[in-house]
Amino acid sequence: MSGTPAAARVCILAAVLCAIWCTLPAFAPDTPVPWGTAVLLAALGLGCEAAGRRSPSGGPGPVAAGAFLPVLLAASFLLPPAAAALVAVGGSLAGRVEQPPYAARRIWRAAQLALTCAAASWAYAALGGPATLGGGGAAPDFPRALLPACAAALAFSLVLTALDAVVLAAAERRPVHRSVYELLPPALGPHLVHALAGLMTAVLWRSPYGPLSALLVLLPMYLSCWVFAQYHREQAAHRATIRALVHAVDIKDTYTRGHSERVGRASVLIARELGMDDRRVEGLRFAGILHDIGKLGVPTRVLRKDGPLTPEERRIMELHPEYGHEIVRGIGFLDEARDAILHHHERLDGSGYPYGLSGSRIPEFARVVAVADAFDAMTSTRSYRRARPVPAALAELKRCAGSQFDPRMVGALDRALRRHGWSEADTAVTADEPREPQGPHAPLEAHAPLESHTPLEAHGPRGPRGAAAGARRDAPPVPRARSAAPLSGPSRDRRR
Repeated sequence: MSGTPAAARVCILAAVLCAIWCTLPAFAPDTPVPWGTAVLLAALGLGCEAAGRRSPSGGPGPVAAGAFLPVLLAASFLLPPAAAALVAVGGSLAGRVEQPPYAARRIWRAAQLALTCAAASWAYAALGGPATLGGGGAAPDFPRALLPACAAALAFSLVLTALDAVVLAAAERRPVHRSVYELLPPALGPHLVHALAGLMTAVLWRSPYGPLSALLVLLPMYLSCWVFAQYHREQAAHRATIRALVHAVDIKDTYTRGHSERVGRASVLIARELGMDDRRVEGLRFAGILHDIGKLGVPTRVLRKDGPLTPEERRIMELHPEYGHEIVRGIGFLDEARDAILHHHERLDGSGYPYGLSGSRIPEFARVVAVADAFDAMTSTRSYRRARPVPAALAELKRCAGSQFDPRMVGALDRALRRHGWSEADTAVTADEPREPQGPHAPLEAHAPLESHTPLEAHGPRGPRGAAAGARRDAPPVPRARSAAPLSGPSRDRRR
């Protein structure tokens, strides 16, 4: 526990002392405790946690994390509070811990679950729950048995969340109310489901069929938790793949560091405003994050060139959507995101690249990412120019809607920003260090007027026309390749 903050140590010590105090009545001579039931439930919980500890690391918590909770809640229904608290200790100490400090986390978890089970058992007994379970020839009292079980689940969630909030406040100085707000709502539903499974386990336990029949309830629960864990493990692998690809792009093109994540956030705002389902929203987030992955195929000398690009270099740069599509072609979970990576530089009027698609022929994901990409390019502060205000960026997007951007996507972004805003953290500096302008490639002034024919810089003075926009008026014009015809609006920079 040497690496644990002092305040967190105090919390852990207080929780351990309270847990010990809660379990003491179980050892009183005049307290009737069904030790056989307690030992069997403790062994069952220990087995669940031991099985979870042997599962592959790197997943979203052990498989037994879900299967262990019905056992604890069944113990809260079948045992007095002191004995229910004891059932939680063994499995908690044996469970797998993913991050250090391991000893402190195990001790905290054991004390926390002991207190939580005791609270659930008190709430259950206070509403007369044990009398509704039946047993001894009596039938269970349904639906009256549901009320104390739901109350126990609520007590379980409240105490567990409160203890987590306290230790997070001590260890990370996170506000208690923020932790409660973040942790409690997602926990209520699963804990209610676990409570119902625990209730059925307790009813069968008390029935003439005995404890063995109760396993019939826990086995499907365990299998469902295994499937759920496998799903989350797969999602974690997907996220790791995305992080690795984005990190590779950030290393190669440091000017745009953070740009991909912000495009992903803006794409999600648009998708939600359009009413897309969660699967497509997640796909659009991946599309926004990976839209520039093709830069891995562009020579570094072109990406980091300080001056304007030659026509040949522009042609190379305009291949990055196709490079990106080839890179992610074999990643099955990206699905529609691959189309966005390939077509996010297409224009509604057909003058974009790489294939000159127009109108509805441009995939919907690509139309979303194009708007998000241009918006972030305008509102991001770069080392060579300051960010445009959000209203000015939205005005530019609206001006180009119908010719360059899909008006539906622009309108969705506008509505989403009015509702959610765009924080300062979303418009952070994207380059590692400020760079001074050199020679004729001086950046635009922060408030310099932009005429309709002047390209808005996406990646600054390195860009094929972004450089010329800030050049001295006596600088020679930069020749353009055929595919670099004058474009209105923010997406004319072929580097974005």
